[in-house]
Amino acid sequence: MITSSALLRRALIADAVFSGVAGLALTFAASPLAVRLQLPDALLRETGMFLIVYAAFVGWLGSRQLAPKPLVMLVIAGNAAWTVGSIALLFSGSVTPNVLGEIFVAAQAVGTGVFAELQYMGLRRSSRAVTA
Repeated sequence: MITSSALLRRALIADAVFSGVAGLALTFAASPLAVRLQLPDALLRETGMFLIVYAAFVGWLGSRQLAPKPLVMLVIAGNAAWTVGSIALLFSGSVTPNVLGEIFVAAQAVGTGVFAELQYMGLRRSSRAVTA
């Protein structure tokens, strides 16, 4: 367990808020977004459903003064992997988004990367919890 720094808690909560909003939008507006972005409807909807669950978990983790370090590290690694995976998706040829879709994927990749970095910085500022 670690005693979460204020930066870590804020970065986790911000990640949860943005992920939750994105998750709701992608889940409930997948079809219109798919047309506008030229991305697969199923990809958007399933990503949205994942993000809703992820947001709840990360929000819970961010609300804790004492947090399990392995879970924090999992979130950071997951955000880093999401960033790399999003960029790889654009270059894979698996999808053919229009310019707006490319901007959407790239922007969320950058945002996720920023969250990973902030969370890593926050983790480094956190201290080990004293157990009694």
